[in-house]
Amino acid sequence: MIGVILTLVLVCGLIASWVVGGILCAPHNHPVQAPTGLAVESVTFPSKSGATIHGWLLGSETNRAVVILQHGIHGSRAELVGRSRFFHEAGYAVLMFDFQGHGESIASQITFGHLESRDSQAAVEFAKARFPGKPIAVIGLSLGAAAAALAEPPLDVQALVLEMMYPTVVQATKDRIAMRFGPPGRLLSPLLTAQLPWRVGCSTDDLRPIENVAKITVPKLFIAGTEDRDTPLNESKEIFARAAEPKTFVTFEGARHEDLLALAPDRYKKTILDFLETHLK
Repeated sequence: MIGVILTLVLVCGLIASWVVGGILCAPHNHPVQAPTGLAVESVTFPSKSGATIHGWLLGSETNRAVVILQHGIHGSRAELVGRSRFFHEAGYAVLMFDFQGHGESIASQITFGHLESRDSQAAVEFAKARFPGKPIAVIGLSLGAAAAALAEPPLDVQALVLEMMYPTVVQATKDRIAMRFGPPGRLLSPLLTAQLPWRVGCSTDDLRPIENVAKITVPKLFIAGTEDRDTPLNESKEIFARAAEPKTFVTFEGARHEDLLALAPDRYKKTILDFLETHLK
């Protein structure tokens, strides 16, 4: 009888994990409303992810350099409008876009940085074509940071800002399960990550930004929240320790896995703009 019960529990666990895996990988496509009071140009460009990427391009009076903004999971370029405004005011051209499977960039699956890294490459190529010779920085939030770090070969840019980036997809899965079910929930992680080859077309070995940062030699700014439970501070510190020079690490006290511009606008703007002023020459 006990054996039957254990078998039923296992079967139910497998079914539940498969359903959850499908939900996590499901695309998050929807219409994206253009911002008011901001003269953005709607653009599209092809990506080797297989998607046609939809974005907005915002020029400035000087276009001193280009800033590419990359949103987090289940987000879209709409969440980046606030950032685009202060970069625009500082004289930067801004490109913000929807990753494949997000916003208006249609795709069948979210891939946690695997295919999204190809969108990041495509965005850099698009920016280079539109602004020849201008220095470029990529600013990625969470998934956007992972996509930037996972790009192969490394992005051909002059600076990277990586906010709240997960170290490995295995650790990210464990952290998020533990948030909802407590530390024992980490044992369920293999039931989800084992689905990656079937759902996403890659393995856990392909989703390890912590290893890629050792190969990225352009200046990097890592940003972490001290109260982030999705990517705990000790994990962010380990990523930074593994990264190649030149690099800078900044923490936001009390910040969770959230919009740091909304949390501490003055400090966030100064931190980013000072970094770009130093490295986008």
